[in-house]
Amino acid sequence: MNSPSKPLTTHSPSASTELIHHAYTPPTGFASPAVPVAKGSTIFFPSMAAVRERDWAFKTTYTYGLHGTSTSFVLEERIATLEGAKHCILAPSGLAALNMVNLALLAQGDEVLLPDNVYGPNKHFAQQLLASYGITHAFYNPQDAQDLASKISPKTKLVWLEAAGSVTLEFPDLLGLIAVCNQQKVVCALDNTWGAGLAFAPFDLRSPDGQALTLDISVHALTKFPSGGGDVLMGSVCTRDAELHKRLKRCHMQIGFGVGMNDVEAILRALPSIQLRYAAQDRSAQQLACFLAQHPAVAQVRHPALPTSPGHQYWQQVCGQNAQTPAQAAGLLSFFPDPSWSSANVDAFCEALQYFKIGYSWGGPVSLVMAYDLRGDRQLDSSLAAGPGTRLIRLCIGLEDANDLQADLAQALAAVQAQVQTS
Repeated sequence: MNSPSKPLTTHSPSASTELIHHAYTPPTGFASPAVPVAKGSTIFFPSMAAVRERDWAFKTTYTYGLHGTSTSFVLEERIATLEGAKHCILAPSGLAALNMVNLALLAQGDEVLLPDNVYGPNKHFAQQLLASYGITHAFYNPQDAQDLASKISPKTKLVWLEAAGSVTLEFPDLLGLIAVCNQQKVVCALDNTWGAGLAFAPFDLRSPDGQALTLDISVHALTKFPSGGGDVLMGSVCTRDAELHKRLKRCHMQIGFGVGMNDVEAILRALPSIQLRYAAQDRSAQQLACFLAQHPAVAQVRHPALPTSPGHQYWQQVCGQNAQTPAQAAGLLSFFPDPSWSSANVDAFCEALQYFKIGYSWGGPVSLVMAYDLRGDRQLDSSLAAGPGTRLIRLCIGLEDANDLQADLAQALAAVQAQVQTS
C-alpha cells in the first residue's frame, strides 16, 4: 500500500473517514485497449498555487469535471487527429456544438450567413434565438461562391458551410466558398458531420490551382459515425487556431456544457472502427443510389457520387483530393419519388419497408428512412429549390447487407406503384 501524502495524527479516524480518505493510489503504467473512465465533478488540487495557475484552455491541468477529465481529454485529442485539427472541445450534442460556435462568435449587431440547405435546427436558431439577441442572418446559394461574396458585409462575422447539404444532399462549391471567406477575412465554420474527417481533410483543402485554403472551425456530430451505435448524443468543435479555441472554450465553460464519461467511453470504444464502418456504409449507399436511379418509380436521386446529383463536380474536387483513396460519399442518399405519388403514397412506402426503420439521425448499424415535404424549406429562388416535386425521402444506410436492403426497397416501391396505378 502506498503511504499517505500527509503524516498521520494520533487521532484514529472512524471507518467511514478512512474509506473516504484512503491513501492508496494504484501504480502508474496500466495499459489496455480501453481508456480508463475517469469521472468527477470536484477535482482535487495539490495546492492553492495549483488553483491559481490552472490551465483552463489547453488540457495541461484539470480544473473541474464539467471542463473535462483524463477520459474526455483523450477523446478530444483523437477527434482533433481525425479532423486534422489541433484543438477540440466536446459538447452534449451536435446541435449544442453548432450553437456554441454561434454564441461564441456573434454579438448584437453582427450577421451570420447560412447556406440555403443548412441543417434545419441551425437555421431555426438563427431565425429565432439569435434574432432575439439582435443578430441578423441571411441565406446564400452554396453552389454559387459569388452569391456568397455578394452577401458578405462589414456586419458579417460568421459564415456557415455544410457539405453535403442537409436532407437534399447538394454538394456545395466548398473550395470556392472557403476562398471567398479567406479573401474577405470572415470566419468560416463547417458542419462536417457528413464527411466525418474521412471523406476529406477539412483543414487541408486546396483550391483547384493548388492554393492552401483556411477553414477556421469544423463541427462534428459525434452522435453519427464516431458513435456508430445510435445510442449516444455528443458533438465536437475543432480548430487549428489557439486564440479561436480559447474563445470557444470560454463560451463552452460559461454555458456550462458537459458530457458524461460513460458516453465518452462508448465513442472511444467505437472510434477505431469508424473508417471500416464509413467505407462499408458508403459502398452500400452507392449501390442503392445506382439501383434507385434506374427505377421507374424514382424521379431523381440525390447522392453526391452520382453525376446527375447537384454539386457532383464539387464533390469530385473535394473528396477526390487524395488520389491514394477512392472518393467517398458517406452512407446517405435521398430521392424524389415519381410526381404522381401522394403524401399518403410516400407514407405507405416508408411503412412498407422491413429493414429500414422510420427515424432521424444516421451513422448507426440500422438503416433508417424519413420523409420530408420541402415546401417552405428553402429561402431562395435558386436551383436548390428545383426538383421533381416537393416530396423527398431520405435513406440512411446501416450495416445490413446491401442486397437485402435493395430487395427491401424493391418490394416497397412495387407495393406503392401498384397502389398508384390502381388509384
